[in-house]
Amino acid sequence: MATLVKPASPDPNQPDLFGREASAPPKPVYTTPVWSVPPTPASSTTPPPVSPYVAPPETAVPVKTRPLVAPPSDLPPRRQLMVGDFILEYELRRSTRRSIGFMIDDDGLRVTAPKRISIAEIDEAIRTKQHWILSKLKERRERRAARLQKPPVEWIDGTQIPYLGQDITLRLLVGGRNRSIYNPNTRELWMTLMPGASENLLKERVKAWYQQQAKTLFEERLDLYAGRLGVQYHSFGLTSAGTRWGSCTADRKIRLNWKLIHFSLPLIDYVVAHELSHILEMNHSQQFWDTVGLIYPEYDEAKNLLRKRSQELPVLFP
Repeated sequence: MATLVKPASPDPNQPDLFGREASAPPKPVYTTPVWSVPPTPASSTTPPPVSPYVAPPETAVPVKTRPLVAPPSDLPPRRQLMVGDFILEYELRRSTRRSIGFMIDDDGLRVTAPKRISIAEIDEAIRTKQHWILSKLKERRERRAARLQKPPVEWIDGTQIPYLGQDITLRLLVGGRNRSIYNPNTRELWMTLMPGASENLLKERVKAWYQQQAKTLFEERLDLYAGRLGVQYHSFGLTSAGTRWGSCTADRKIRLNWKLIHFSLPLIDYVVAHELSHILEMNHSQQFWDTVGLIYPEYDEAKNLLRKRSQELPVLFP
């Protein structure tokens, strides 16, 4: 089990970086991927010997096939509704909430409605908000398409990866055991890997390091802003949702997306303040935003900047 190390106090010259005191890094060994295979020499063109054994021809045996039956799904049902010139598909969830709620993510539209509300009333509510829903769905598709067009990160020594609003340099070493060291002064992340390590292993190691830093930092910011707001959260955990940055349940359980660690501290604080405010207001009414403004007055600017920065991120873990 990895041991979490509390980040050191931030350098005044680097207000958005949090790191541990790092020892002097060893001399780098790999400047190409550690999993690369030496190319075959050009002179080695002799074809491999052919076995004199010739296998007898195979005879196909008829097999009775059975119709494929999809396994039962635990997902909420999806419904379709004609909205203007479009057939809108949405996921319907029932809950104990008092009103109909709408959520749009990469999977489309999700509607949460009280059990007493009929399907006809839900469809009418969707038609009432159709302009907002369709515009948000279009915006989400464009953002996803722009993100997928970005080239993936090349996992080699010297590549740049985002951390707390700035790029840091990935350094690859070979050693007797796997370990990670981050030097905040040089903004270098040193990854020591066993000989023959694969690219997938390196990516998992970098992801684990990101998540370790996120858990430590997010807990600190939650405690800070919970004290300012005068609330207490029940528990905290990390999530890997596609584009949803956080959530807060009615029983005060908060989840934050570990990928927030890519962004600067003010943007992380905005999401923290946002989710803590849901403890007092489980909605997005004006009263909710007024609550956010009590502890994070610049929430409107941060919300827009977070949307912009999320589109600029490189594809690290497609």
